[in-house]
Formats: sequence, structure tokens, C-alpha cells
Amino acid sequence: MNETHTGSHGEVQLENEIFRVTRWTIEPGGAIPMHRHEHEYVVVPMVTDTMHVTDADGAETVSELVAGRSYTRPAGSEHRIENRGSGTIAFVEVERLA
Repeated sequence: MNETHTGSHGEVQLENEIFRVTRWTIEPGGAIPMHRHEHEYVVVPMVTDTMHVTDADGAETVSELVAGRSYTRPAGSEHRIENRGSGTIAFVEVERLA
């Protein structure tokens, strides 16, 4: 993913031949632009909050994050992530590269 996001920042914490671990923060009003995940991944929320997810087909869902309650998504997921709330959203994304 491109690192120049509006109101969001990704910091790669670890990367090897099997995993890439990135800590993401999205400021209030910020977003991670439309992107496609090339690998299966797990998200570990660091906060309890709400994200708005818009899929490539335009469908929008509200994702309720609970700190420490992980979820997974398949490779090929394509979406935009928005923080419409007043607090900063933070999560760790673990991609399985191999």
C-alpha cells in the first residue's frame, strides 16, 4: 500500500519471508484510500471504536472494533477505511506472505 494517506499512517514493525506486521493509525476524519490486499491477513484492534469500510463495489459496512478482538480477511479484499469518529483508530495488521 502507498504510505501517503490522508490522515493515516502505517508503520511496518516486522517483515520476513513469512509475515509482514504493520501498525496502522487513522486520525479522526482520516482514511486509508482504496487498496487491495494481496495476502490473507489478521487485524488486531488496539482500541474499541468504529471504522467505516467501503468495498470496491461501493458497498459500505460499519466495522465495530474491540481492543484485542482479532479478525481475519482473505487475500483479494479491496476497500477504503475511514475514521468518522472523534478518536484515533489504531490496529495491527499481520499479513501472511507465504
